[in-house]
Amino acid sequence: MSYLLALDQGTTSSRAIIFNEHGQVQATAQRETQILTPHSGWVEQDAQEIWSNQIAVVQQALATAGILAKDICAIGVTNQRETTVVWDKRTGKPLAPAIIWQDRRAADWCNQLIQKNQIQLIQDKTGLRIDPYFSAGKLVWLLEHVNGLKALAQQGHVAFGTIDSWLIWNLTQGAEHVIEASNASRTMLMNLHRQKWDEDLLELFQIPASVLPKIITSDSYIADTATGLLGANIPITGILGDQQAALFGQSCFEVGTAKNTYGTGCFMLFNTGNQVRFSKNKLLTTLAWQCQNQTHFALEGSVFMAGAVVQWLRDGLGIIQQSSDVEHLANSVTSSDGVVLVPAFTGLGAPHWDSEARALLCGMSRGTNKAHIARAALESIAFQVSDVLSAMQSDLDHPLKELRVDGGASQNDMLMQFQADILNVPVLRPKMLESTAWGAAAMAGLKAGVFSDLSEISASWQLDRVFEPQMNAAERAEHLARWQQALKRAKSDL
Repeated sequence: MSYLLALDQGTTSSRAIIFNEHGQVQATAQRETQILTPHSGWVEQDAQEIWSNQIAVVQQALATAGILAKDICAIGVTNQRETTVVWDKRTGKPLAPAIIWQDRRAADWCNQLIQKNQIQLIQDKTGLRIDPYFSAGKLVWLLEHVNGLKALAQQGHVAFGTIDSWLIWNLTQGAEHVIEASNASRTMLMNLHRQKWDEDLLELFQIPASVLPKIITSDSYIADTATGLLGANIPITGILGDQQAALFGQSCFEVGTAKNTYGTGCFMLFNTGNQVRFSKNKLLTTLAWQCQNQTHFALEGSVFMAGAVVQWLRDGLGIIQQSSDVEHLANSVTSSDGVVLVPAFTGLGAPHWDSEARALLCGMSRGTNKAHIARAALESIAFQVSDVLSAMQSDLDHPLKELRVDGGASQNDMLMQFQADILNVPVLRPKMLESTAWGAAAMAGLKAGVFSDLSEISASWQLDRVFEPQMNAAERAEHLARWQQALKRAKSDL
């Protein structure tokens, strides 16, 4: 039996999952990562904690599965994407906290770029919109605000990377400073057409090229893990940003297939094949993967608050004890009774891109109780996804026939049914919801020779349940009109 190990470094936790070659989970281990918010709009993590949690869960997963490190054929890595780490090349120590993708501190810098009319230039080169979400603004902020960092960078001692770069550096004990292409496409520094760092942008942003990692393909053999780390030297042969990994893990290999992941945020990706397709509706163009000498692209819509809305009900309002209680509470009423939540806690992502928007709970009456709020919170996730899909449908020639879903909140039947109803497309939930980790493991397995081609990976995809749309057109229109109204009120006057 061939085993594959996926390191899944997400926003809220680090996980290690061991799969067999049929895509069945043999063991999983997980540790939460602390999120720090020292100022309004700032979101940070300790890069050292990310690494030590990640290595600890690998040991734990091996022990749970009862297998040795030498039994693992290959390691695949997947990660939260835009999160930015800088460290000292000489010591390997972080030089600042990791700035998380949700962080908004680069908003002023972004607004300056917009005022200088750079929107089109940056979109044409990178496929992205100017937003604090991407790594470039975070790196510029660090170089300007961390004492002595700029000078160190000019001396060539600073390494920048996304989380995949940081993990690979540590797994190889500083031998490899790399970034995989799908992650690089999220930095706002990579030229999407050439898949190389864009010199014009580096100059415009005043980023020294010496800090940048080498861009590699998704199915690169990078190196073996350093001796003494895991008990055996395991080849690292696959890396993908988490959303691209989920697209791959859901076997969305054909042009026109799409998936939506319900994690901390919500991310819908639509495979556009080897064509770079630009959106007229404010979606992002991103690199999906590079493997077997082919580059695939995707359109992406990012929603910043999905599972995070349920966390807010739990930690902010205290109306549920644990996240899994939300479905039962929301189901205790038949409708939200006109209550609408717009979860713009960190601004709005696609297709609105309004970093100044603020969250709003409206439509309440004296009879409103916590169940209505819980229901409105779940519905808000589906509404945001619907905005993304409508933008996608307007950009593409092929209407979407079905949506494959994964991530924690896709286990919520009420949400999935409401999602199918609002989108008016069938929602397909696979048996295995670990699409992200499986995508990274499958990519590593492809390079390591466990799979000879993509069809062998597709064979592992199994359906759990289809949610068919059941809502009539009038009711759907009423729901969407109410949402659009609330949305208008939450937006800043941009």
